[in-house]
Amino acid sequence: MVDRARLVEKYNTSKLDRQTIGMRIAKEFKDGDCVNLGRGIPLLAADYVDPAIDIYYQAEPGLLGYGAAVTIDEWEDVDMELHDAAMRHVYPKAGMVSFDMGEAFNMLRGHHLDAGVIGGFEVSEKGDFANWALKTPVPHSGISIGGGFDLVVGPKRCIVAITHLDKQGRSKIVRELHYPLTGGRNMVDLVVTDLAVIEVVGPKGKKEGMVLKEYAPGWTVEEVQAVTEAHLTVAPDVKEIEL
Repeated sequence: MVDRARLVEKYNTSKLDRQTIGMRIAKEFKDGDCVNLGRGIPLLAADYVDPAIDIYYQAEPGLLGYGAAVTIDEWEDVDMELHDAAMRHVYPKAGMVSFDMGEAFNMLRGHHLDAGVIGGFEVSEKGDFANWALKTPVPHSGISIGGGFDLVVGPKRCIVAITHLDKQGRSKIVRELHYPLTGGRNMVDLVVTDLAVIEVVGPKGKKEGMVLKEYAPGWTVEEVQAVTEAHLTVAPDVKEIEL
């Protein structure tokens, strides 16, 4: 019998770091993709994309095809009008276009983006997603659901980047959501955590379940399932995460 308490302790010392999650997500992009990266872990993926391919990053403030983020040592280069949804100032890039926020959300809602990467609280085994909890956001606080609804439903592929367990050691990959639903049901296509790569199989709106494709080095399939609330079908070619 698997000792889950022991595995939670193991998780705290043997999980992948946030940068490695970003590195694995970067493998999902292909040349010419238009991609929206949400705040937190998703943004890290941009640091690890193969330089031989072109990715057109889209941001809700109204940018498509922007360049790298401006670092703190490059503060003199900051253009206050060029920033992504996380308020990171970015460099312009040849071919970059700008537009208003309404047009940016039209791109999302019109299914014109190839992939959206978002972080949050939970994913259910049928691809439901939750990234908010406040019943009534504090006015003018900047805290709200944000563009999460559009980022889940709009892109052709929805990729979720989260830690596998929360701070209390509870699984974020669940049978049914404990938090309010974000966007439509059955929208998540892939989940990348610090323990696993999990595909949610089936078309959007008709997801059938989760398949464990890859697991973190130092872990076994049985251990990953033991700390995961949702049921995972094991892929015939399941393997360690490759970067």
